[in-house]
Formats: sequence, structure tokens, C-alpha cells
Amino acid sequence: MQTQKKDIRALTKEQIRDFFVANGDKAFRGNQVYEWLWSKRVHSFDDMTNVSKTTRQMLEDNFVINHIRVDQMQKSSDGTVKNAVRLHDGLVVESVLIPTETRTTACVSSQVGCSLDCNFCATARLKRMRNLNPDEIYDQVAAIDNESRLYHDRPLSNIVFMGMGEPLMNYNNVIAAIDMITSPEGLGMSPKRITVSTSGVPKMIKKLADDEVRFKLAVSLHSAVDEVRSQIMPFSKSFPLKDLRESLEYWYSKTKSRVTYEYVVWKGINDSKRDIDALVKFCKYVPCKVNLIEYNPIDDGEFQQASPQAIEDYITALENNGIVAKVRRSRGKDIDAACGQLANKNEAATN
Repeated sequence: MQTQKKDIRALTKEQIRDFFVANGDKAFRGNQVYEWLWSKRVHSFDDMTNVSKTTRQMLEDNFVINHIRVDQMQKSSDGTVKNAVRLHDGLVVESVLIPTETRTTACVSSQVGCSLDCNFCATARLKRMRNLNPDEIYDQVAAIDNESRLYHDRPLSNIVFMGMGEPLMNYNNVIAAIDMITSPEGLGMSPKRITVSTSGVPKMIKKLADDEVRFKLAVSLHSAVDEVRSQIMPFSKSFPLKDLRESLEYWYSKTKSRVTYEYVVWKGINDSKRDIDALVKFCKYVPCKVNLIEYNPIDDGEFQQASPQAIEDYITALENNGIVAKVRRSRGKDIDAACGQLANKNEAATN
């Protein structure tokens, strides 16, 4: 019975060095291979041109490189690019390149499907199949960096974990991916250019603080009234706002990094003065800013974009209380690449 080959990118550099020593080679060979795998981003042992053919064959005999493949790429009229990313086991996730005049941002996925059940999000309607591995997250970023250089003649500048899945429900793999993305041996990006967005898992927010992460934190809040939030985000019944507030206060006390609240305003759901006053009060607990997000309908009428006046009322109330707030217009709506729209629609016929 043939044993399944191990994905070499699941090994640390030290483990790869140890493999070469155990097979009668020099440890530095592991350094060379590690550089090819991460910094040079090769997907085949044959591409490791400064490694002998015999050594490459030994690697081929013992390991695989389970890389992603961009199956389908869609370009929006506003320049946004959506990738349908096929994983080594045939499952598919989506990632997005969002360009502006001054930056290019990668929106990446952390799970196949999602662990949570937000009613307004298309991804939440997909069954969570599995967590993404660190290399699968890394590969999404590397692919979008290549597209940024190709289409916009500049390297990727920012990363947001706002694609498919709840990042804090795949904590270890997300942290490992970010460590490699920010490592000089990987993509060498600054952690300050990375934002991890969570729907609000208090225990894991505290763990982020204890682990002294240096990236930014965003929270999909959408209501500062418990009964409203649990209506639109049923999982939050287990994580009441009191617990979320406490975890964010802990986060700020440890990191001194302000929180971004992502907040969609819907007609008849969270567009009243009561909702506005509750958000203003919640924002005073820790230094923060608020992104009021344009809603992107999925396929029903339960959630509808609030009136421009309701958005204006939010902005006015927040600014009058010294809270930074801005309206974030959605990008890539014509290719279902906007916030809450990632649902692998392209793959319905192939899976």
C-alpha cells in the first residue's frame, strides 16, 4: 500500500533541513528549497533550478506541493478582479483584488464556506467544508500580488481577511499564514497593512491580544442592540455585546490599536434613532472608527439598503460625538465580488 506523500509546505524550515541531513545531504539544501517554496513561490520541484536533478527527484518521491489554481477570473467594470480558487482537493473558495488610485487590496478567504450563520451573507448559506491551510491562504495573496503587478503595475499594498469564512474560527492557520506573509522569507509585507475581520468571537479576540499580534482588527458589528444583532447574526446569541465589548476593551489595553467597526444599515432593521444612539454609545468604549457599508443584496428581499437619510443620520451622530465614520462604497457588484456576495456561484455546475 502506497503511503500518501506529505505536503512539503506543511514543514518548517528546520524540518526540511533535518530531512536533508537524514538523507545524507547538507542542511543548507533545506534553506534553498524553503526559499523556492515561499519567497519564489514555485509550485513544482522541477523549477528549483539551483538544486540538482537527483535532489529534485528525491523531493518528488517524498513530497507534494499542494498549491492553489485560479480556475476562473472575472473582471468588474470598476477594475475589481474576483478569483475562483480551486484547492488541491477540488474544493473552491473566492478571493478578490480591489484596486484604487493609491492602493491594491487583497480580500482573502479563510474557510471553505463559513462556520457562522449571518442571514445577510451569501457565504453563510454555504456549508463549512473545512478550514484553509496556511499555504492556501498564502497562495491567494501571492496570486493577487501577481495580478496587481500585471494589471496595475504595482505590488499588492494591503490585505483584508474579509472573504469566505470566519478567520478566528481558523485561528492557528490564519496566524501561521500571516506570519509567512509578513516574514522576509515570505512576502515581506508589513502587518500594519493587514486587517483581520471577525464577526465577533470574544475569547479569540482576547487570544489575539495575548498573542500580541501587530495587524489590525475589524469587527462586523451591524447592530449595538443585542436583540437586533441576534436577529441578523443568530450565532451572536452565544456572544452578547457585553462580552464583545469586554474583549475589545482587553484588545485595546494590550495592543493600543483602535478597532474598525464594519456596519451595514438596513431599512426597517437598524435604521432608527435607537440604533444610532446604541452604536454611538458602543463606540465610546474603545477608540475606533466606523465603516458604514453599502448593502449588496444576495437573492431575497428580507434585507434592503437603508435610505440615504438614514446613512446621513448615522454619520452626523457619530461625527458629533468625535467618532471617525465614513461610507464605504462596494466594489465589484457586477461580478458578485462585493461584501457578503462571495458564494461560489460560478462553481454550481462543476461541483
